[in-house]
Amino acid sequence: MKVLLMTGSHPRHRYVANQLISAGLLHALLVEEREAMLPQPPNDLHEQDRQNFIRHFQEREETEKAWFPDPSIDEEGHALSVFRCRPETLNTEAVQNWVTEQQPDMVLTYGVHMLHAPLLAKLPPISWNIHGGLSPWYRGNTTLFWPFYFLKPNWAGMTIHQLTHKLDGGDIIHHSVPDLRYGDGIHDVACRAVVQVVADLIEIVQRIRSGHVISAIPQKSAGKLFTSADWHPQHLRVIYNTFQNDMVDRFLDGELPVQQPPLVKAF
Repeated sequence: MKVLLMTGSHPRHRYVANQLISAGLLHALLVEEREAMLPQPPNDLHEQDRQNFIRHFQEREETEKAWFPDPSIDEEGHALSVFRCRPETLNTEAVQNWVTEQQPDMVLTYGVHMLHAPLLAKLPPISWNIHGGLSPWYRGNTTLFWPFYFLKPNWAGMTIHQLTHKLDGGDIIHHSVPDLRYGDGIHDVACRAVVQVVADLIEIVQRIRSGHVISAIPQKSAGKLFTSADWHPQHLRVIYNTFQNDMVDRFLDGELPVQQPPLVKAF
């Protein structure tokens, strides 16, 4: 079974690729070069918001590097076919041709921009996206942030769903949520979510290789589609000024409302 992964270039993306390689599951890899992990704060921010912005993205980078320290992917040692592109070249004919040449039985995407119809048409029936958020409630952008903003850190999870033209809207294969632990900040939970989802994904793929049939469940509600315009640096006040990034501790201590997400599980 030939598995092709299309992913980004940040530490979390490389971690997923390396885990699939270690499990002996990956045949080909496309890497989309993503934006810098340390964006510059917007001009004219209130000083509190400027400091929160800098802190948030610095701690994100530091946490990801601590959780996912391996900076590279051993392409030659595992005889991978690798294609590198940028966001503006992701949906080009060159990528379509390369994907066709790989003859994949399964395509996985994680951390790449939206695929357009001509590229989607080249993919096999088993083509899934790994979405950093629980669909349908958290679709779109920044979807591991919003559960914290809405005081629901236990809703910070990942979704494996069928890859379609709908943004994060395909039928759901599996929801994955990490265990919350005392001392976790917002970025720790995001990293735990990545570790959990790739472990779940490997088990699902191995079950398929063993002949199991995995069902997909349609998304029954529109949920919420978050766009980049929904997020503002001022939202960080909830994380760092109101809660001092200790929301997980307060949740575990029973200070926050407890509502469990209705999860879809493949096993």
